[in-house]
Amino acid sequence: MTLDWISPADRLQKLPPYVFARLDELKARAREQGLDLIDLGMGNPDGATPQPVVEAAVAAIQNSANHGYPPFEGTASFRRTITKWYSRRYNVELDPESEALPLLGSKEGLAHFAIAYINPGDLILVPSPAYPVLFRGPIIAGAKVHNIILKPENDWVIDLADIPDSVAEQAKILYFNYPSNPTGATAPREFYKDIVAFAHKHQILLVHDLCYAELAFDGYQPTSLLEIPGGKEIGVEFHTMSKTYNMAGWRVGFVVGNSKIIQGLRTLKTNLDYGIFSALQTAAETALQLPDSYLHEVQNRYRTRRDFMVEGLAELGWNIPKPLAAMYLWVPCTRGMSSTDFALNVLQQTGVVVTPGNAFGPGGEGYVRISLIADCDRLGEALRRLKQANIRYQ
Repeated sequence: MTLDWISPADRLQKLPPYVFARLDELKARAREQGLDLIDLGMGNPDGATPQPVVEAAVAAIQNSANHGYPPFEGTASFRRTITKWYSRRYNVELDPESEALPLLGSKEGLAHFAIAYINPGDLILVPSPAYPVLFRGPIIAGAKVHNIILKPENDWVIDLADIPDSVAEQAKILYFNYPSNPTGATAPREFYKDIVAFAHKHQILLVHDLCYAELAFDGYQPTSLLEIPGGKEIGVEFHTMSKTYNMAGWRVGFVVGNSKIIQGLRTLKTNLDYGIFSALQTAAETALQLPDSYLHEVQNRYRTRRDFMVEGLAELGWNIPKPLAAMYLWVPCTRGMSSTDFALNVLQQTGVVVTPGNAFGPGGEGYVRISLIADCDRLGEALRRLKQANIRYQ
């Protein structure tokens, strides 16, 4: 019996094709053909989770007190650790009872935030290119998405002057993300002051994705929205344990900021999930309390890879600025090729996987993202293959 008469909800039909899923199909086919893939496509950190975090998780799993349902709003201990981390990193004081909420990863939180706050037809502002959930979440919720096309001449930072007043007056939420995925761009502190003033003027809710809070180099320190006067009055900030702490598969994140805004997301989540396994929250506490020496090791690892790849790509004709944060290089395609065609050509000729820029929205066309998720030996092999296949910027 076929079920041709059953179709998905309209909200799924409105979603653009998910390029990562297509890439997975092509990678599987390449592996079947015996290709040795060097996968620099996903933002999936390589290496193990820090041993103290693993040990904390093992001990917590063996404690039967953690085997029941966790609190909806996360354990009090994890929430206190989050707010202490914020105080230490940004000199921002938060109430652990109402201004911090653990999440099943920041992607889950961002997607559900859209459902909690967006009605069908609401106008939402999203930079393009952007991390896909920033626009896919609103699309699922029925929003009208206004893409703010980012420009290389503006260093991929949102130009608020590009948003017409007529659009700003209708907008309900503005999403942004610095340090940026996919571009690696960073925004100056003055930008944060401007965007807070803009949001207050037009009564727009701000959602800042600070996923790469600690992957910063060369003395640069990312800014928190909540450091800016008036920021907490009108916004929230999302974090993940995935990147800095190599905990991508553990699915732990959190949101902080305005208590009223967070309460709306908490209300939705009480109807959808039971929160994070308490043992994982204990592990995440341990991660947030690791000494700065661990953080410096991570930063040095990615900075070394960044420098290695930037120098290697320069020999192939690419003049890529060194990003001050995140774990990506944002690389223009060979002239005359779309981002999808270029990524597929690289995969088929070399077995090196990169992500086409159009996966991150229309503003990403003409670029590919390279994730620095392999050691320099493998990155060197990727460069060797590109050179052998005569793939260069021209």
